[in-house]
Amino acid sequence: MLDFEKPLWEQGYRSIAGIDEVGRGCLFGDVVAAAVILPEGLVLDGINDSKKLSEKKRDELYELITDQADAWAVARVNAAVVDEINIKQAARLAMKQAVELLTIRPDYLLVDAEKVDIALPQEAIIKGDARSQSIAAASIIAKVTRDRLCQGEWDRLYPEYGIAIHKGYATKLHREKLLEYGASPMHRQSFLGKLFVEQQVLF
Repeated sequence: MLDFEKPLWEQGYRSIAGIDEVGRGCLFGDVVAAAVILPEGLVLDGINDSKKLSEKKRDELYELITDQADAWAVARVNAAVVDEINIKQAARLAMKQAVELLTIRPDYLLVDAEKVDIALPQEAIIKGDARSQSIAAASIIAKVTRDRLCQGEWDRLYPEYGIAIHKGYATKLHREKLLEYGASPMHRQSFLGKLFVEQQVLF
């Protein structure tokens, strides 16, 4: 998991930020990005792409990462902005904001399959959250942050949709609740048109 970091440390880069986002495919809520700078040489046991870890393991690693990181930050871009600029641009915006919120300015970015619109040397790594410890750490921070919003604040705001269960993804339950109640202000309108066309075929 340090195959990308080690050569950069050898070249003299000291503050390498891993960057990832979650919520790109959701119908509801913010897209959430995280940026994490881990200390040079630190090895975190068990770290991996957040999607491959249990919730319990993610929570444990979240505490470890936030405790051990030299710096970390999270940024959120809401559904209205997703609708306005499209999900790809919204994810990139969240990534940029997360980097800008870091208390240490990174000197190199490792990004999960994206380019961050910032004047820093960077590398986009396909499946980076399973190949780079820094990106995996960012993936875990972003995922845990978003899941906690789904299970807490967002579920309390809109209890009728089951957000705590499906986390805003287009599950059967979520689609049924949308048909029953319509969209909330936190639903991504740009994602729903196609969905409801599909629903008419399904039901």
